[in-house]
Amino acid sequence: MGVRKRLSAEKRKEEQKSVAFAKLTNVPTSPRKMRLVADMVRGKEVFRALGILKFSNKEAAARMEKLLRSAVANWEEKNERKAESGELYISTVFVNCAPMLKRLRTAPQGRGYRIRKRANHVTIIVDTIDNAKTREA
Repeated sequence: MGVRKRLSAEKRKEEQKSVAFAKLTNVPTSPRKMRLVADMVRGKEVFRALGILKFSNKEAAARMEKLLRSAVANWEEKNERKAESGELYISTVFVNCAPMLKRLRTAPQGRGYRIRKRANHVTIIVDTIDNAKTREA
């Protein structure tokens, strides 16, 4: 690895140490369905988002709620204190495609239809509201 590349990688790792995030990989729902849930909570205050997810009737919401609780716990561990109401917000949520499972289903006249079982990866980044204000200014 070149010097410039190594320095930028080390810089990225240092920035990552101060960021609290949680990842959920290989969730067996389609990315489209998970993105609907991610759009509901993107940019919201954490405890408000937990309320939205708790009372949502989508299956993906339960998984997203558990992931958000994990991200908050990671933030609490890094900052060595409990999160207070109105302090944290969801700065970034993104949903990526995971590898598809391809299956065959029998079809009429000796044919086979392909079934694509989709999966996704979800990442939530949590940040304090004070940091958001200082970055904008």
